[in-house]
Amino acid sequence: MRHIAIVGAGPGDPGLLSCAARDALRGADLVVGARRLVEGTGGASRAGALPALFEGARTAVAARAADVAHALASDRDWVCACVLMSGDTGLFSGAEGTARAVADEPGLADCSVEVIPGISSASMLAARLGRPWQGWRFVTAHGAACDIVGEAARGGTVFLVTSGATGPAELCGRLVAAGLGDVEVVVAERLSYADERIESGTAAAFADRTFDPLNVMLVDLDGACARPWPWATPGIPDERFERGRVPMTKQEVRAVALAKLRVAETDTVFDVGAGTGSVTVELGLLARAGAVYAIERKPEAVELCRRNVAAFGLDNVRVVEGEAPGALRDLPAPDAVFVGGSGGALAGIMDALRLRAATCRICLTCVSLETLAEATRLLAAPDIEDVDICQVSVARAERAGSHSLMRASNPVFIVSVRLGRASGVRAGGAS
Repeated sequence: MRHIAIVGAGPGDPGLLSCAARDALRGADLVVGARRLVEGTGGASRAGALPALFEGARTAVAARAADVAHALASDRDWVCACVLMSGDTGLFSGAEGTARAVADEPGLADCSVEVIPGISSASMLAARLGRPWQGWRFVTAHGAACDIVGEAARGGTVFLVTSGATGPAELCGRLVAAGLGDVEVVVAERLSYADERIESGTAAAFADRTFDPLNVMLVDLDGACARPWPWATPGIPDERFERGRVPMTKQEVRAVALAKLRVAETDTVFDVGAGTGSVTVELGLLARAGAVYAIERKPEAVELCRRNVAAFGLDNVRVVEGEAPGALRDLPAPDAVFVGGSGGALAGIMDALRLRAATCRICLTCVSLETLAEATRLLAAPDIEDVDICQVSVARAERAGSHSLMRASNPVFIVSVRLGRASGVRAGGAS
């Protein structure tokens, strides 16, 4: 049986390879991996060039899992092959995808697969700094969306694998724009190579710098706690928002509505009729790894919503000026939708959601009995599930001379449902 070893090559210095990794490379007939690893184009390390370990073996340059499997299947004249993976095989590595691609390739059905771990850039940077790393959070900006401002909201220490398009300067620039320019950052370039460089500074100091594409970052975010709302609980006090003359969903109603909507961290969420953006901001804080779209038709409210979003440093929120349901047409499918204001177009909004998403959670607020009546009629459709209607009545204390009197706000009906998978159903209930 032929054998494939998927080897974690570490940062690049062959002196950091385990004995098992060295044995696999020395015994390989074919070595496949990224150009930096198989051809030594990354430069000289302290212990020499990695290709010296497999001198005499045939090599193939491939990085994507499908390309690696194709390269292995195309060359039938090998008994032992090695696939080189940068860093460790378990930290933002292509090792798992490569193993799946090998298993799915008919020409490799006779092969056994072994995974040999390596030293990660995270553990190496920790060693260089003399710091433990078990409490770090690990985030990648390499081929993936990275919400560094959202990470700042969580505090702690974050290790980041970066990419050319989203490197240290770009990420630090986002922190500066969110008012977090004094956050402490470490940038490590070309770890393990002869020209390795590790620098510490603030996000503001690094925002305009140029770095080698081969780098990782460490960001200490415990100093980012001076943010507008550092707590995990919803229901931000009304006075934290700029209000103007635009109506706003009040604190207590917001807290209940968000609990009903059940937003997950990675959700795509709509706030239809966003107004001041108070709900938008809360959604942005909840869906930090997702995306929030605030749809608002009034120019004054649009500008106010944008200012409130900016004040909370949310770069996962997009304010869309337009009127629903038309403004929903080009947006991605939502996981959750809050309807704070329908402008009399609730039926059209429901139809638009049916076109955008096979299933999603919906929460809407009704102040008038007429809106509630329309909502309950529309929610009689067969694709509406888990209907939950409650009324929230809030009274708040106000000083009147030497006494405090309770002043009641208008009661609000909160309707939450799940849009199911029934097909061919229109908002009016007819198929």
